[in-house]
Amino acid sequence: MTGRPTTRPEPPPPLVAAFARGVALVVVLPVRLLWELLVGAGRLLHRWLLSPLGRALRAWVLRPLAWLAYHLLWVPLAWLVRHLVRRPLSWALRTLVRPVARLVVVAVDWLIRHLLVPLVRLVGRLFGPALTALGRGLWWLLRLAWTALSHAWRLAGRILRALHRLLLRPVGLALRWAWRHTVAPLGRALRAAWRVTVTPAARWLNASVLTPVREATRALLSALNLRP
Repeated sequence: MTGRPTTRPEPPPPLVAAFARGVALVVVLPVRLLWELLVGAGRLLHRWLLSPLGRALRAWVLRPLAWLAYHLLWVPLAWLVRHLVRRPLSWALRTLVRPVARLVVVAVDWLIRHLLVPLVRLVGRLFGPALTALGRGLWWLLRLAWTALSHAWRLAGRILRALHRLLLRPVGLALRWAWRHTVAPLGRALRAAWRVTVTPAARWLNASVLTPVREATRALLSALNLRP
């Protein structure tokens, strides 16, 4: 396999590189030093103040509050619920609700047997032929509506297929052709230009400017005994 040849830009003159390093040392080094000082101060603050304060707060405030809440709130509340809610409710269910429910069931059963069933039979005898004719008419209307709906569904499917074949598919093919012959080549050209120009410049900047600045900063912080 053969790849496309890439051209690397020529490195800048030594004077430009020295000027860039000097600017980086003057601008980046104080900021990095201040950042390291802040990080070190934050770690010391967490180690010697926040962490002991958190342990003391948990041991002398949160745990006693939890103990008090459990013994002064939860235990009395559980006792009240057990003796004033659950037991009276169970007694009411056994003594009142269950007998009333049985009476209601018996009354409903008696009404169904002695009133509703005879009434339904009487209505069937008086209006049986009319109800039969009404049921047949409703069945015929439902069949007619189902047939019309089926034909409408089939017609809509044919219209959608024709729209897809005559409109959507040609538009999709045209968009795919335009993407393949315009956007895709432009993207490949931009990617190649990025690889040829921006990537080598970024590598040179990292190797020639940022890495020396980081090394100098680390050496200075190590000499000042500020790194953890």
